[in-house]
Amino acid sequence: MEPHIVELGEQPYVGRRETITMTQFARVADHLPTMVTRLGERGVPVSGAPFFRYRVIDMSADLVVEAGIPVATPAMVSAPMFAETLPAGRYVTVSHIGHPDELMQVTARLLDWARDHGLTWDMQPTPTGEVWGCRLEVLRSNPADEPDMHKWRTDLFFKLADRV
Repeated sequence: MEPHIVELGEQPYVGRRETITMTQFARVADHLPTMVTRLGERGVPVSGAPFFRYRVIDMSADLVVEAGIPVATPAMVSAPMFAETLPAGRYVTVSHIGHPDELMQVTARLLDWARDHGLTWDMQPTPTGEVWGCRLEVLRSNPADEPDMHKWRTDLFFKLADRV
């Protein structure tokens, strides 16, 4: 599937943030089931698919990644969970059906596509890595319903810089 640009509105969410290396990604992913349970216990309505939000990316060192769950309205939660809002704006998106291990290649193709189309990301390079305004992997498949990871659907949404 070819990447394309979409306009998204703000989206409140509840998250948990971790500083990890690529080999420690399960530390982030493992938060999702507990977060869903806690939101259910508090009667907080979930309004979309869970996601991973990449805040800071340095593939050779640390990543700052959040496990997030969209909610209908801003929610009160206790630490280590937090409530925040995904920013509105223009995003480049592409869908992937396949194993999560393939997402690095899908991401590389998306980044190349945007470069070839003269697009600018909402991202700032820093000495500790790329700081992204919003870079998401949205998990469209529920592992309880589809145990075969090769059939999972993941949608990528990378925020473009605001037009000036």
